[in-house]
Amino acid sequence: MLLLAQAPKAWHRLFQLKPPALPRTPGGEAQHVRYRLLSRQGPAETGRQDQPQGPGLRTRLLITALTGAGLGGVWLAMRAEKERWQQRRRTEALRQAAVGQGDFSLLDHRGQARCKADFRGQWVLMYFGFTHCPDICPEELEKLVQVVRQLEAEPGLPPVQPIFITVDPERDDVAAMAHYVQDFHPRLLGLTGSAEQVAQVSRSYRVYYSAGPKDDDQDYIVDHSIAIYLLSPDGLFTDYYGRARSAEQVADSVRRHMAAFRSVLH
Repeated sequence: MLLLAQAPKAWHRLFQLKPPALPRTPGGEAQHVRYRLLSRQGPAETGRQDQPQGPGLRTRLLITALTGAGLGGVWLAMRAEKERWQQRRRTEALRQAAVGQGDFSLLDHRGQARCKADFRGQWVLMYFGFTHCPDICPEELEKLVQVVRQLEAEPGLPPVQPIFITVDPERDDVAAMAHYVQDFHPRLLGLTGSAEQVAQVSRSYRVYYSAGPKDDDQDYIVDHSIAIYLLSPDGLFTDYYGRARSAEQVADSVRRHMAAFRSVLH
């Protein structure tokens, strides 16, 4: 009975007691906060914090594009340098062949005396043929004129003088040349002369020609070399172009020679 009478007071004192404080260990509070922060983050967020962040896709694409452009520029520069080297080597080989050496003395289609020095300081495209040629000469002269027109259309380029030299002086006198060249280009210059003068200039440029047998009408065909010659402003033979070369290819070659030209006479 005594125990039962004292029980209510014991229970009352028990509920008045404060709960014991949690043991405080070194770093315990920091560990508790760390736990709460981690408990709020999902697996994806914690994983992103642990993995290193690399460059984005756009940055990688930009780096790849810049690298490709740089390599492409180096390749184009190397190819251009190779083409210039090959052109210089070809030009030197042609000069050593001694083509176009010496002077010449001819008459133009206006009857004026002409020599090679008259064209010093000009780029010259020169073709050897004859006015009675049925097809090849008109085709090659038309190609030569197309080249001149293409180059004339580019303001930054120097003018090119087109010249047509006959290998048939027997029929191609001054009047015949004047009538013939007017059908091609207003600046096309026709040159003729005596048989000896034509033979001299033909030998100088290594041009072969031979008149065939005459028919009943005293007509004949002249077999001759087919090439367009390029002379630099120094008057030196620089290049030549056969029938297989198109007007566009010839014009492109002349542009390259103009860009690489350095006078050797100064």
